[in-house]
Amino acid sequence: MEVEAMKKMPLPEAFIDFLNENGLDSSIYTASDSTPRYIRLKPGCEADIDEIEAEMKCNFEKVDWLPNFYSLPSHIQIASSKAYQEGKIYGIDAASGAAVSALDISSGDHVLDLCAAPGAKLCMISDHLGSSGSVTGVDVARHRLAACRTMLQKYALGDRCRLFVADGTAFSLMPIRREAAIEGKLDVYKEWTSRRPWKERKRAIRARENEKSQLYPSIQNPELIYYGQHSGVVGLNRIELYKSVHCGEFSHCGYDKVLVDAECTHDGSIRHIQKYEQWGWTSLQNRVLNAERTDELTTLQLRLLTNGFKLLKVGGFVVYSTCSLTVAQNEEVVEKFLLENPYAELLEIDAAKKWPCKNGRISKTLRFDPLSSQTSGLFVA
Repeated sequence: MEVEAMKKMPLPEAFIDFLNENGLDSSIYTASDSTPRYIRLKPGCEADIDEIEAEMKCNFEKVDWLPNFYSLPSHIQIASSKAYQEGKIYGIDAASGAAVSALDISSGDHVLDLCAAPGAKLCMISDHLGSSGSVTGVDVARHRLAACRTMLQKYALGDRCRLFVADGTAFSLMPIRREAAIEGKLDVYKEWTSRRPWKERKRAIRARENEKSQLYPSIQNPELIYYGQHSGVVGLNRIELYKSVHCGEFSHCGYDKVLVDAECTHDGSIRHIQKYEQWGWTSLQNRVLNAERTDELTTLQLRLLTNGFKLLKVGGFVVYSTCSLTVAQNEEVVEKFLLENPYAELLEIDAAKKWPCKNGRISKTLRFDPLSSQTSGLFVA
């Protein structure tokens, strides 16, 4: 079916009812004509802009509220361009870029991306880290996380990254900080340099590792599928890599920043909704409008946010985002989380003063949509 014909087809009545129930303007789903495509230029490639524009035969418009972002006409395809194939640009919606920007990443931060696939935000996080710190990407779907690995390698951004196939609601591995790694090495060294005979020393070390394996049986669950040379993994044994900590230890050895870009109904992604013209509106009913499905998602979202907060060190913060425009998956999840976590505080996003977005239904939360922001739909807190 031709794209233009798809845009002219009316939305089904059930979906219109869904939008009305959530106070959403159905006209946002016809705004894709005027919503541009966004790319992020890899830092250091600014001098190549003219050459990239010439090859793609279009002018890039700089996004003045988001560094290194450019908009271009929505019909332009970037995948076949030389710049894309050489890793100089990648596609990422400006609203998604804002969610990463909200993390306010500083050099040296240890960052957790708890729902990392498909990987554009993970690449942007890696770019912000510079020459220190680390980023840990987690996703429950191995094939989707493999796509993250491919992106990191393509854009040469994986030096400080490690990727785990794991359930984000239960993931509990801390970042590998240099001082912790050194301390672990010293512990082993002390065992080996004790005055006990060789065989006795060897038995002691084996017994110690067996004891740790029994103490932390969950270490078998996460699957490490990628690690960069400066991610802190190189040189560690399995016990050190999967070292668990007690809840009380999270506060001083957890992550500085956590991004929870949670699984959702994707109703804020206009192009995603338009695909149901091809997939069939019955699929939309099952994936977006089904109350049981939505209840399952909001439960999952709350668990992801709760676990992400648990993994923070004192003074750190978590950014929660979804590409849904519904209140149930956004403000209500945030409110439930705050009720259950009295030590959490909802913060203003300093960078948002220049963002073209609206306030959410509770203070200090933000909403992007095609009509007001010229981006895809996104909620950020």
